[in-house]
Amino acid sequence: MKNALNYVVSIFVIVIVLLLLIPLPAWLLDMMFILNISLSLIILLISMQIKESLEFSIFPSLLLITTLFRIGLNISSTRLILTKAGAAGEVIKAFGTFVLQGNIVVGVIIFLIIVLVQFLVITKGAERVAEVAARFTLDAMPGKQMAIDADLSSGLITEEESRVRRYKIQKEADFYGSMDGATKIVKGDAIMSIIITATNFIAGTIIGMVQSTMTFNEVLSVYSIATIGDGLVSQIPALLISTATGMIVTRAVSDGSLNNDVATQFLAQPQALMMGGGIMTVVSVVPGMPHVPLLVVGVILLAIGWRASSRMKALIAADDALTAPGGAIGTPPEEEMPEPMSENDFYKDINNVYSLLNVEPIEMEIGYSLIPLVDESSGGKLIERIVIFRRQYAQDMGFVIPSIRLRDSSNLNTNQYVINIKGEEVAKGEILIDYYLALEPPNPAGEIDGIETIEPSYGIPSKWITPENKEMAEIYGYTVIDPLSVMLTHLSETVKKHAYELLTRNEVMQLIENTKKVSPDLIEETFPNVLTYGAFQKILSNLLKEGVPIKDMETILETIVDSSATTRDLDTITENIRIALKRTITRKFCEGGQMKVITLDAEVEKAIIAGLTKGEQGIYISMSPELMQKLIGQISEQMKKFSELSLTPIILTSNVVRAYFYRLIEQFFPNIYVLSFNEIANNVQIQAIGNIVIS
Repeated sequence: MKNALNYVVSIFVIVIVLLLLIPLPAWLLDMMFILNISLSLIILLISMQIKESLEFSIFPSLLLITTLFRIGLNISSTRLILTKAGAAGEVIKAFGTFVLQGNIVVGVIIFLIIVLVQFLVITKGAERVAEVAARFTLDAMPGKQMAIDADLSSGLITEEESRVRRYKIQKEADFYGSMDGATKIVKGDAIMSIIITATNFIAGTIIGMVQSTMTFNEVLSVYSIATIGDGLVSQIPALLISTATGMIVTRAVSDGSLNNDVATQFLAQPQALMMGGGIMTVVSVVPGMPHVPLLVVGVILLAIGWRASSRMKALIAADDALTAPGGAIGTPPEEEMPEPMSENDFYKDINNVYSLLNVEPIEMEIGYSLIPLVDESSGGKLIERIVIFRRQYAQDMGFVIPSIRLRDSSNLNTNQYVINIKGEEVAKGEILIDYYLALEPPNPAGEIDGIETIEPSYGIPSKWITPENKEMAEIYGYTVIDPLSVMLTHLSETVKKHAYELLTRNEVMQLIENTKKVSPDLIEETFPNVLTYGAFQKILSNLLKEGVPIKDMETILETIVDSSATTRDLDTITENIRIALKRTITRKFCEGGQMKVITLDAEVEKAIIAGLTKGEQGIYISMSPELMQKLIGQISEQMKKFSELSLTPIILTSNVVRAYFYRLIEQFFPNIYVLSFNEIANNVQIQAIGNIVIS
């Protein structure tokens, strides 16, 4: 059925092209005109029912087909009008007769008004909106990609959901780009309609006067009816398609169709309806005004507004009843609580003093104003989203993040929060709970008022904006994030950065016990004969520090056993594990089968190898300050390319120098990833966007 439909569409397009060449009989032309009007009406109704533009993504192609169809019909009807003395079918005759009503001047004026309305109002407006929408959509793509990465990193969405959202962003850009060009087709169609109509009337009048025996009045009557009728049967579908074009390109984000949105949003403002009805009622008693129509409209508006107001009051009353004490979701009456113990009395017990010595793995202190984001009884969602993040991170990395302690602190400003790892502050931020954070795009389409700041997770220049400016900021290309997402993203990125510090010996034992359930022989072979638990902890920490998942525990242990036959060096074993996990590493850093990287020149690698020195703590690089400065400077310049492309910065090296080069630059570029050629799967296309050389 689907293949047959594809052939039908292809045949229909070929038939449209043939209409430009092959004469049609009048009866078949009538059927084509009726089909054209019906198809245009269906397209308009679909555009009113969809929730977002991508639900009708074939519209640009459909617009081209219907426009070509109308032009083909116009040419066919022109051929009949000029060769058959205006006899171009019953549809054209009916439209022309109905509009003219015996008066040629009135008919021509009405036709011109319809054409000009379509050309100057609807088509021109839709063209401008499509142009702006395409530009803003393309400008907003990097910010939207960053928002998806932030949601993915914070655990709000899965990798599959992120791929779907990225695909949708790409489809939106393609769609609005196509619509920008498609609106030019509508504009050209309106101009061509005026030209064809003028040609029909002028050429028809000349032919009628020269080649027939009709009088001038008869010629004028026949060809005016045919011309106006032909113009109308093409302009009415064109007007419907132009209206559909305007509706699609002006379609904002919504939860329902246009019909639902109009009804919902109008009825949500009953006071405006009643005020409008009251004004119409007052105006109806003014002398000289049409009293009855104004009074009828005023009464109807008052009735609708009163009805909507009563309905809203009933909903509010029902909501209050549910949330009141003793209601369906209310809290029970407070019971008499015992008087709390003072702090001094509590610490008189020496056992309670020992509780002060405990160090929380992860702790988040928040200011007073941020408590509603945490308090679940007040609708706070932070705890819920932390749970989602922990689950997502465990699925991606194979490591369960320990519990995060949340507490308020009087030592902080009301809008501040602090993230502590093992009792020490590692990150700090400040958010405005009643504002939105707008991430500034590279080339914003306009300026938005707000409080300038820096996004805490990625250091992007941003502004805190009021909710009223949110929609305008999105139009200008800003990526707008709510305060809770800002704080959670900062927390998740900080936890990821320090995950290797959170991998305790107890957690390692838990991972081993979990693997023992499926591979007991492998665990018995590895521990303690091949490797100690402490050495295993160090290997896993090294992997987590560089963002390598440790989920495939069997592959990791098997590689350790195989490598131990030739070496006991933990760094060498770690590099072998990375090679064994090449598919995992490739999946993490590869997008669409491609990986954009910066490479090291062969001379740079030779200088690194020459600078390797063995000390008490192992092998390290000894490099001159001048060479080190050049190296860091070049890396800084190359990093700008990744920022412009919104990609993860990756430096590709040989397997020999990878680990040492990473240790050399990690203190300067903590967010950079260093991979070796051996860690990338063979089916990946590597694209070098820069090269680091020693000049």
